[in-house]
Amino acid sequence: MTERAERLPEVIYLRESESTNLYLEQLAGAGRQADETLVVADFQTAGRGQTGNSWESEPGKNLTFSLLIYPQHLRAGRSFLIAELASVSLVRLLGGYTQEITIKWPNDIYWKDKKICGILIENVLSGNMIARSVIGIGLNINQETFLSAAPSPVSLRQITGHTYDRMRMLDDFRRIFHHLRQQFETETLADEIHREYLSSLYRREGYFAYRDSHGRFEAHIHHIEPSGHLILVRKDGARARYAFKEVAYL
Repeated sequence: MTERAERLPEVIYLRESESTNLYLEQLAGAGRQADETLVVADFQTAGRGQTGNSWESEPGKNLTFSLLIYPQHLRAGRSFLIAELASVSLVRLLGGYTQEITIKWPNDIYWKDKKICGILIENVLSGNMIARSVIGIGLNINQETFLSAAPSPVSLRQITGHTYDRMRMLDDFRRIFHHLRQQFETETLADEIHREYLSSLYRREGYFAYRDSHGRFEAHIHHIEPSGHLILVRKDGARARYAFKEVAYL
C-alpha cells in the first residue's frame, strides 16, 4: 500500500452484510465517521444496483464495498461530480488490467458491451448542500459464472483468464480515488475529471438505439451536462435532454 493510502482510515471488513451502503449510512447516522471510511463485505445478502435490482456476487470472489465522503462545499445540483469521480477512478483502475473499459451513463462501468461494475450513490443533504455521500460499488473480479438474469455481466477473470488479489485492487482503488478527489475539490480540476468522464463514455461515437417515453429511436451522445443530464441528438437533428431513468439504452 502506498504512503498516501496508509493515511486513510482502516478498512472495516465484514464477512457478510445486508448492504455495505446501509451499514455505512447507519454508522454515519450514529456519529460522524472519518472521511473516506470504507466498508467491504465478502457477501451482501441484499446488495442492490442503481435501479433497485439485486447485485449478484459470489462470496469471496468480487469486491462489494462502500465509501463515505464529506464533500466540501458541493451543491446538491452538482452531485453528479461524485458519480464522475467514482467512475473515472474505476476506469483508471481497470484500465491497468485490460482495454476497452468505458462508462455507461450515468455510472455503470463496462467492458465492451458487458457490465463489470455498478455504482450506487446515496447523498444526505443539508439545505442545498451535500452533507455526506455513500458510494456503493460492486466490482466483478474473480467470478467465473453468473447465474442471475442481470443483463451481460462480466468479471475481470472472464476477460483476462487470470485471478486477482481483491484487497490489493481495493487498495489501488482507494489510492486512485483519494488522489483524484484532491483534484476534484477545486473547480478547475473538477472540469478535468468531467472531460475524462466524457472521453471514457460507452458508445460515445456513432448512432445507437434508445427508448424513451415516446418509443424507440436512434441518436448519438452530444454531451453530458455538469448536472448529469444526457443530451442526445437524433438523425434528423432533434435534440433531447434526459435525466437518469428517462431514457434507456437498447
